[in-house]
Amino acid sequence: MSSTVSATGVWRNLRLVPELAVPDVAPAAAECAAVVVEGGMLRWVGPERAVPAAYAALAQFDGGGALATPGLVDCHTHLVYGGQRANEFAMRLAGASYEEVAKAGGGIVSSVNATRAASEDELFELATPRLQALLDEGVCAIEIKSGYGLALAHERKQLRVARRLGEALGVTVRPTFLGAHALPPEYAGRSQAYIDVVCNEMLPALAAEGLVDAVDVFCERIAFTLAETEQVFRAAQQLGIPVKLHAEQLSDMGGSALAARYGALSCDHIEHLSQAGIAAMRAAGTVAVLLPGAYYTLRDTQVPPIAALRAAGVPMAVSTDHNPGTSPALSLLLMANMACTLFRLTVPEALAGITTNAARALGLQDTHGLLAAGRPAHFVLWPFAEPAELAYWLGQKPACTIVRQGRLVQGGAQMSAPGASHGV
Repeated sequence: MSSTVSATGVWRNLRLVPELAVPDVAPAAAECAAVVVEGGMLRWVGPERAVPAAYAALAQFDGGGALATPGLVDCHTHLVYGGQRANEFAMRLAGASYEEVAKAGGGIVSSVNATRAASEDELFELATPRLQALLDEGVCAIEIKSGYGLALAHERKQLRVARRLGEALGVTVRPTFLGAHALPPEYAGRSQAYIDVVCNEMLPALAAEGLVDAVDVFCERIAFTLAETEQVFRAAQQLGIPVKLHAEQLSDMGGSALAARYGALSCDHIEHLSQAGIAAMRAAGTVAVLLPGAYYTLRDTQVPPIAALRAAGVPMAVSTDHNPGTSPALSLLLMANMACTLFRLTVPEALAGITTNAARALGLQDTHGLLAAGRPAHFVLWPFAEPAELAYWLGQKPACTIVRQGRLVQGGAQMSAPGASHGV
């Protein structure tokens, strides 16, 4: 059941995940918890017995013993694009490598052609059900990258659609400019000329239109060099826009250390991340974003250095990397499972990866990814006995209750009159 009603009230009979909540009063073990929503904000979080009397006049919701978590955060997606690339999936199964697919005219350039051919309205219609699938699973904030236009008009089109999606579906969307994603065909053999256009024409124009929340680059031997990446970072820095990086996916280019020098929000993929890159990320507070969907689809065998990241205290996020070529994934919970099974994350690490650390990777750590008073009301109630079930089930779409931006957008809970008992 979908609705768009205010979630203002006292939500009782809940169970908190300690690592994902900052209660106003510390609950005892196994004690029923409550959250108070008023004016679209979380006003109080803690044990049910200690809810302040000042909130007694609000509507009372019975959560039925549900597990309460912050809204999920998908911090790396390429959600807006035209076409699809199932043929490349078949090519890889037949033995073609990522680079061979790209050299054969597939890869990113294939999506560029389809995206350029689509209108803004068509891209919006294509992206809406993709985003809705993620929202139905509890996502309350998402990053959407450009990078399939590779020309000002088409990059603008993608970023405008990203903004429209956030407004139309009532979700926090962070658009990221990824103009340096691949070399467009018209610039074949002229990568420096294209980077000049990205830095001097595209980025300033799109930033002036309010379409860019962050800037990303694909730094790789089949994409852009360290010097070209740094040129883009300098242009972003001059505009006061944070950066992030597709780094060390296919080889160790040293991109993570470069990104850390620019205070990057995140470095993503990082299968080939070095110890020097880890140290630089730790010093800069840069989040390591793990993308098990791409690892799985590409049948990669180089696992990100999880133990070294853990030992260094580098925060790890987990994302779908939804894109048409290498991670056609539309389930963040499935990615949490894959991060555990393929990369050996613990359950607490995986849950932080799709909430607290994912929010940090988007610069949203003050508003998303944690249940705490004074934050916008983004939370999910799950019909699970324990937190491990969030990463345990494969393919299940749990009947969860979702509060996003202070509105009840999915599911519900038993509601009684203000001040009435909240019995189960």
